[in-house]
Amino acid sequence: MTSWRDPLLAHFTPEIAAVARLTIVADPDQLLTEAGIIEGIHLRGFEVISIDDHAAFRYAYEQRFRRVWDAGDSTNLVVVLRAPRAELDWLPFDLLQEARRDLRLLSFSLAELFPNLQPHVVAELDRHDLDAVFEAQQAHQPEQLGVNATRDFILRQVYEVAPELIKTPSDLLRVLLRRHYSGRVFPPSLDEHLLRLLRTSGRWNAWPLDQIVPSRSCFLAFLQERWPIFVKRKLSAEANKGAEPEEPYGLRHAGPTDLPFEHDDVRVYIDNLFVEGLLVPTGTVSKASVKGAWYAVGVGGDDTTDKIGRVSKLVDRLSSEFPNDSADHQQWLQVAQRFGEALALRWSLASALPEPVRDAFDLLHGRLEAAFDGWLRVHYAALSSLAPWPRPVMVHHVPRFLAHGLSSATSVKRALVVVDGLSLDQWAALRQETPSHRWSTDEGALFAWVPTLTSVSRQSIFAGDPPFFFAPSIATTSKEEQHWTRFWEDQGLKKTEVAYLCQKSQEEDDAYLERVREQAEQPRCRVLAVVVGTIDQMLHGVVTGTDGLHASVRHWAQRGALSKLIELLVDGGFDVSLTADHGNVEGHGLGKPNVGATAEQRGERVHVFRDELTRSSVAQQYPGTIPWQNVGLPQDYLPLLAPDRRAFITEGKRTVAHGGACIEEVIVPFVQIVRTT
Repeated sequence: MTSWRDPLLAHFTPEIAAVARLTIVADPDQLLTEAGIIEGIHLRGFEVISIDDHAAFRYAYEQRFRRVWDAGDSTNLVVVLRAPRAELDWLPFDLLQEARRDLRLLSFSLAELFPNLQPHVVAELDRHDLDAVFEAQQAHQPEQLGVNATRDFILRQVYEVAPELIKTPSDLLRVLLRRHYSGRVFPPSLDEHLLRLLRTSGRWNAWPLDQIVPSRSCFLAFLQERWPIFVKRKLSAEANKGAEPEEPYGLRHAGPTDLPFEHDDVRVYIDNLFVEGLLVPTGTVSKASVKGAWYAVGVGGDDTTDKIGRVSKLVDRLSSEFPNDSADHQQWLQVAQRFGEALALRWSLASALPEPVRDAFDLLHGRLEAAFDGWLRVHYAALSSLAPWPRPVMVHHVPRFLAHGLSSATSVKRALVVVDGLSLDQWAALRQETPSHRWSTDEGALFAWVPTLTSVSRQSIFAGDPPFFFAPSIATTSKEEQHWTRFWEDQGLKKTEVAYLCQKSQEEDDAYLERVREQAEQPRCRVLAVVVGTIDQMLHGVVTGTDGLHASVRHWAQRGALSKLIELLVDGGFDVSLTADHGNVEGHGLGKPNVGATAEQRGERVHVFRDELTRSSVAQQYPGTIPWQNVGLPQDYLPLLAPDRRAFITEGKRTVAHGGACIEEVIVPFVQIVRTT
């Protein structure tokens, strides 16, 4: 075998697709949630639906496949069930009979693929990491390993962490920087194993390992507090031949005061951490006092000059590490976050950005949009079937991610803040304008549903399902509270423990905050959804383009509405996550189609039709428009997208809108907020 996928994909060939219209797969280890597997099955002519409950399966089967078969048409359906083969008896008899007749009742497991490793340990890994496990297994041919030996094997071979080699502070920082900078998530049991091994050495008793090993936000906050101390001591040592300033006080994070930032293995990460906004430059010393020093990147000076330097470095980095054709979804999520940071800086500078930097930025922007468009058309169909853990990939994964570890037996409370229309660059602007010492953030990103309309993508967040499953309400948001309540009732919560609040049109932030406070203080409230509509209202009213929208977002951030909301929720004992249903992009007019009543929905970046003939006719009138693939959507919901940064408005006009498939619209923030005080 050249890949762990080979024995699974051998069951799916074009020849089999030609004769078998139904395959049922028992997949308790969620192997068919990995992007390469899903794409491989699609390429061989099969369509995959994953089923987590009986009602969803029956709806999908009747609507999407039974009708097709009854009409005499063919389709090749792979039904994936997250259960052992012995537990499939609840399926309708006729389906089981058909699958058995064609020998298409299959089951896959990690124990078969990795027979010498403990399957429940391997099962905790991100499916993306199974490639590294397979390669290590092929290279080292381990004997049968126990639980701890399997964890040791994975730590070394998959994550490249050898605990016995972590002997100095620089060794420990290098391991943590490598892990947290990449955003990799370790399974909790693997973190516990690593912590046990580190404590055994006795070297790290003064370090807050329980916080900085598993939590990216805690680790970055730990570094942030110690960076000014390092800078001041460097300056003092250089000026006074070794004299040190007075010992600092008031550190919120336990642990040693002095960190070896200057060590080569540590220093290599420092520039990127400050350039990408993961650490904030200190203002405790002057920029002039560190002129020419390598650590000057972490010292604040003239705000405009610093921002220009960061934009230039981000452009250079994104250009030199441009995603190639084999890039996966995780790479694109990271690229989008870095580009969002660059966009936020670019629009905060406006006309102050020098022309050469602006030209390089615009060139990069065009390259990214073109590359993302090509990648999305090939890979988007596989994203919805990926696993929602250890991190969600698409917006409809968020409820299942939040439900992980939440049961009637725990006292955990969770709040989901959905900021309608918030793009990654606007989140970066909000974060820059509202620093807080009361919480830290673990920042990630998600894919929205295309078309990036509120009724499609936001509704999928609260339903916890692709849009196909709420076809009757796909043009409205009126069913969101009902979807949200149903999802959590299916997880075992009571209706009285679940709440949903949506900011009304033109409702003042303070008035909405009081409504949220009243609901959050209800003793029985355990899961709370809060929809913030301010930014979406801003973008639909903006007439000055993205620069004007960013100015409005920064002003809103400075007023403190969002920070007050977050404070309210964390003070109320909620674990808080923040996301968005879609982003937005500036579009220039390509013309306004006269679609009248023939369009189901009309927007500035998308028109939706009910029949292919009408969509094709309009597409021919506007060359370059994109008849979007019917991925996860009802069969008669046919979007026509405006092309790259164009809009269905009068030629020569510009607007800020959403609905299309640009990187700024499709990839949105997913932020976990952790209280620090």
